[in-house]
Amino acid sequence: MSVAEDTVVRNRALQTEWYGEPLGDRFRRLLDRLDLSQSGLAGVLGLSAPMLSQLMSAQRAKISNPAVINRLLAVEELAADPGLDQWPPHELTERLQRIRAETATTTSQVRTGGGAEAEPVARTNEASPVRALQALLRAAASAQEIEEAAGLIESGHPELAEVLRVYGNGRTGDAEAHFQRTIGG
Repeated sequence: MSVAEDTVVRNRALQTEWYGEPLGDRFRRLLDRLDLSQSGLAGVLGLSAPMLSQLMSAQRAKISNPAVINRLLAVEELAADPGLDQWPPHELTERLQRIRAETATTTSQVRTGGGAEAEPVARTNEASPVRALQALLRAAASAQEIEEAAGLIESGHPELAEVLRVYGNGRTGDAEAHFQRTIGG
């Protein structure tokens, strides 16, 4: 095997560890479901078309920008909507434009305390602090690392282990349901 082939095999394995599957598989599903070109998807995610291509072909392994990870999660959530096929064309375009406008969380925006004097909650978009937390965890550690960390603390701190699993490795809908049950907001 050549060095380039070894790199692709290694990067696919890393993508599977970090993202649950190779990014090429995830991106292709979105391209098909949303009838987008690679350039169109790259624009929504905030990547250059060559970078998207390199991630799809596993020439590169990691998405290093949390905003891009957040947008990927948002686009996947949009693509999973069972009513998507009935939307008028402008609706999909508008929603993709809103996703493109989303920005990543910064630590300077994180809530620092409870009550009325608390700073605003850091958000990846106006509606979903859940996605911000998912993007943060997924940028910091692979799915396997998150699971290992949850396993280490589970006996002493089961609720915290659940948070790691639900937000780090779970689906956005499950994380949002957990957030609603826990925070009520």
